[in-house]
Formats: sequence, structure tokens, C-alpha cells
Amino acid sequence: MKTALVHYWLVNRRGGERVLEELCHMFPHADIYTHVYDPAQFASSVITRHRIHTSFIGRLPRARRLYQYYLPLMPLALEQLDLRGYDLVISSESGPAKGIITSPDTLHLCYCHSPMRYVWDMYHDYMEQSGRIKRLLAAPVMHYLRLWDRASADRVDRFAANSQYVAKRIDKCYRRASRIIHPPVNVKQFSYSPQRDDFYLYAGELAPYKRPELAVQACNALAKPLVVIGGGAMEPMLRLMAGPTVHIMGRQPDNVLADHYSRCKALIFPGTEDFGIIPLEAMASGAPVIAYGRGGALETVQDNRTGLFFGQQTAQCLAEAISRFESSGVDFSAADIAAHAAAWDAPFFRTRMEKLIGDALSGTVW
Repeated sequence: MKTALVHYWLVNRRGGERVLEELCHMFPHADIYTHVYDPAQFASSVITRHRIHTSFIGRLPRARRLYQYYLPLMPLALEQLDLRGYDLVISSESGPAKGIITSPDTLHLCYCHSPMRYVWDMYHDYMEQSGRIKRLLAAPVMHYLRLWDRASADRVDRFAANSQYVAKRIDKCYRRASRIIHPPVNVKQFSYSPQRDDFYLYAGELAPYKRPELAVQACNALAKPLVVIGGGAMEPMLRLMAGPTVHIMGRQPDNVLADHYSRCKALIFPGTEDFGIIPLEAMASGAPVIAYGRGGALETVQDNRTGLFFGQQTAQCLAEAISRFESSGVDFSAADIAAHAAAWDAPFFRTRMEKLIGDALSGTVW
């Protein structure tokens, strides 16, 4: 089948882009459509060997850095993309991607990482973090985007959700059923050792909704060694906040992150994630996970076997969980933890996606 893959933007390599890489393996001749593509920052040989088309957003001034400011134009930009002639279109959605217009005989599958957080359930969180002028300007724009996002859901023939948590949100926001297909984790690229070093690890984007400051505050209070790997808007603030036992490394290549996974005492995961690939990468490296007990982590972390949960999203509650982790006496076996993570290996994702496509083509209802 002639196939197109639609992704919101290609400016860095995170969880959504890793899913796109697996789709590229499944469809090696597919064309890719996106709003913005920054080849200088986006390092993925799997994706970049495909033909990549950008919407008119990519031609606007400083779009590679300021693409989020062009969000109000993205619905219009998607509808200008010409996808006639494709038999299969797979949109990868957590920013505007699914709103493309397809032919009546084209099958449009949407792999939904998340309905747009800033439009739906995290709207008030984002507004609270904005200044007064930005709130006044953003409110009508978000209202418009919410209406468009709901309407564009009707253009999708079948939805796949990356977790039970996201499936519930798809039903809430779009009133659509979805099939759960967990994202792929390339567990074979990670190795574990039963010997762990004496430091905790936070890894991921330094964004407000991921709550990295909780890890810093808890380890400051306990005087526990913490390594923070990742970049983002909160990095300058976290560097100022970090005490003598906290080391902010910023963005690091994959091999450095994998090395820290394999040596850390535990991964700290304080945010509410739609799924969360990072905890599985850490578990594939034999590391236990201390996670906030909400969202996708509930589907991957097993309490008192591969990690433990804390119940309130506060530094104090996280600090109590770290202390409980150290005093519990539970034998967190690196081998058992790594074996648990193997169930999310990339081949399982491909098999489930192939079945979803086959069922959709045959008209199977879900």
C-alpha cells in the first residue's frame, strides 16, 4: 500500500519520534508529512532516509525554534497537505497531526500518544504558568483549537491509544473507541548489572508537567545524590535550585543515558505521563522506578517488584518514598526487572500494529 506517516513536528527525538521510527521500519517507503523539520537538531537516520514534506509552517520565520507560537495556524496548514493517492495514512498525534484531509477510499489510522494536553485536561495548568497577557491571548485560541480538535477526530477511521490512560482520555475528549497498543521500547540496546552505584536518576524533558523539580527538592532535603539528564525550559531554574548532591547534566547522547540507567540506584519518575518510555528503558537496564502513582506508570511499574509508587505529587511525599525504598528491605532484582521490561520490546509493537491495520481493512469493529 502507498503509505503516508503524519507527525506533528520533527525538532527533537523523544517518545513520539521513537514510535515514528518503528512505523518507518514497518513502512520503509512511506512519505512523512510534518509541520516543521530541523535536520540540524533532529538526529534519526531511520526517519531522515524517508522523503519528508513540511507544511507551510516550516517556511514561516524562525519556525524551527518558534514553531509552538504558530500553533493557531497548524489546523489550516494540515488541511493544505495533499494526501490524495495514498492507500493508508497513519497520523502520530499529540500535537496537531490527525486533522489532515484524506480521500474516501484512504484508511486513516491515528496512533494517539495523547489528546493535546494544553487544549484539554492540562489547559488550566498551562494557563496558570502563563502571564496575564498571554492568558488573555491564549484563551480564545485554545477555545478554537478545542473545537477544531474535536471535529478533526471524526476524520479518523480508527484510533490506537498508547495506554489505557490515554484510551480513557480519547473516549472523554473525542467519544471514540480505541485499541491499546503500547509504544515500542528497544530493550535489547540496554544491559543491566546487579551492582548499582549510589545515585538516583531523573531523565527526560525538563518541562513543568513532568515535575522534575520534585526530584531535585526531595534529594536536596535528603542530601541524596541525584543526576538529572535532559534539557528544556526548566533547566536554568533547576540549576539554581540544585543543592550540593544534585548534578544537572543537561541533554546527553543515548549512550550516556544508557550508562546511567545501568548504574543508578533507581529512576525517579515524578510526572503524570500518558505512557512513559523512560521507566521501561530504566527497567530494561535493571533499575527500579520510584514513580508517581498515576497515568501510564501504573501500567508498566509493579509496586514492590520493579519499583514503588508515591501517592501525592509533592516533594515531601517523594522524599518519603525514597526513604521507604531504602529501608523497605525489598530485594529489587535487576534480572527480574529487566525480564519484566522485555514484554514491551519493539517486535510486539509491530505485530500489534499489523493486526490493527489488518482488522481495520477488513472492517472489524472495536
